[in-house]
Amino acid sequence: MSKKIVVFITSMLLLVSCIDEKEQRKLEQEKEQQKQEQVFNIINKNWNFSGRAMNASSLTLTKNWAEWRMFLNELNQKPKSSIGAFKKKAKILSQKASELNNNIPATYNKPEVKSRISAIITKINSLNLFINLKTIPEKKVIALIPEINEEIQSLQLQFAEIDQKNQIKMEDGEADMIRMLDTTRAIPSSNPEPVQVKTPEQIQSEKRLKEIRERRKSLIPKP
Repeated sequence: MSKKIVVFITSMLLLVSCIDEKEQRKLEQEKEQQKQEQVFNIINKNWNFSGRAMNASSLTLTKNWAEWRMFLNELNQKPKSSIGAFKKKAKILSQKASELNNNIPATYNKPEVKSRISAIITKINSLNLFINLKTIPEKKVIALIPEINEEIQSLQLQFAEIDQKNQIKMEDGEADMIRMLDTTRAIPSSNPEPVQVKTPEQIQSEKRLKEIRERRKSLIPKP
């Protein structure tokens, strides 16, 4: 009889233990679900990218530079359903940002444009990294969003600045001075001197070119 009692008590203890474990797992799952919902709500509220062309230069590029157009389109399409949708979007944005290095129109294929594209890629890659971690650091994610917007704005302002510079015509004699200086520098010397002495004409031309470039720079409106 005593054995039956021991077996019964042991069985009851095991049953209670199993119930406790199930309840504990259920509580942990509920907490995790609440945390995921909280993270989703925070990211969803702050996921506001500036995916619009902000000036004529940028708008024109959306028509003849496919990578730029597709990048802006992806920025404009905000995920809605779940945190998984935001993770997927971050991966796509990372890919589209990297593709901005492809087929850059010749007018804008300059170091200052490439450096701004590089900054955008770096920040979007960081966003993709953080949002795809098992435990998402939501504060770091939402802090990156305005920084990415700022880099995109900087790139678009650079497009406009390049266009403005190209619209300013050379002054009379400027092209001749540039050719003269380039020709002089290109002439090889059979007996090079340690220090090259510039002719009065070279000095005057360089001074004049510097004045012209400073004046041209002052004509470009600051953002």
